Amino acid sequence: MPEGRRAYVVGDVHGCLDRLVSLHWQIARDLAEFPVRDSVLVHLGDYVDRGPDSAGVLWLLGGTLAAPVTRRVDLRGNHELLMFDALQGNLAAASLWLDNGGETTLQSYGVRETSAVRPDDWLAHVPAAHLSYIAGLDLMHREGNYLFVHAGIRPGVPIRAQKPEDLMWIREPFLSDRAPRDVVVVHGHTPRPEVEVFENRIGIDTGAVMGGALTCLVLEDDRMRLLSA
Repeated sequence: MPEGRRAYVVGDVHGCLDRLVSLHWQIARDLAEFPVRDSVLVHLGDYVDRGPDSAGVLWLLGGTLAAPVTRRVDLRGNHELLMFDALQGNLAAASLWLDNGGETTLQSYGVRETSAVRPDDWLAHVPAAHLSYIAGLDLMHREGNYLFVHAGIRPGVPIRAQKPEDLMWIREPFLSDRAPRDVVVVHGHTPRPEVEVFENRIGIDTGAVMGGALTCLVLEDDRMRLLSA
């Protein structure tokens, strides 16, 4: 990381509002104890689905956070993509969304009937501000020698030529690729029991919605440490 800059990078939330709030307070305490000139908070996406309070997570991210960082970047995950497309009336996306945890998201908005694909009915329950928030999410972000994306990148393809579907969905051949890169890719999307650290990538989805921790990777200079909830 550039001198005087620190990044706080949060993995897949999946509706676990209480853990996200806990991490934001931990980040606030960390900044109070270890001040830095420039701090950036990066959320890697997948804020919704499967967990108990996706609506609450989007309300939090759309408002004022407890963590007093200098800058903040929120990335789009594949679950935000499914939610957005479903609520725009894409029936194929809506069906896929229900099969991948969308039902719990709808329930968090007060939708009682989720057994049938009814995007028009669902849309009436979701605030327009939440859809605007999702529409404005970034797909990638770079700080120093780190590239932050939700899922990963396509090996052998220049960063500027990466396709959105790979940035939000890819697993292989990205996960098994060990070739050196100009950047270290920090990503979520693929849950693991512990943070994965390789020379060319760091995976921080530790399965919060599956009973694991919600992880925050802290990057400063050439060091890394972890916060977790």
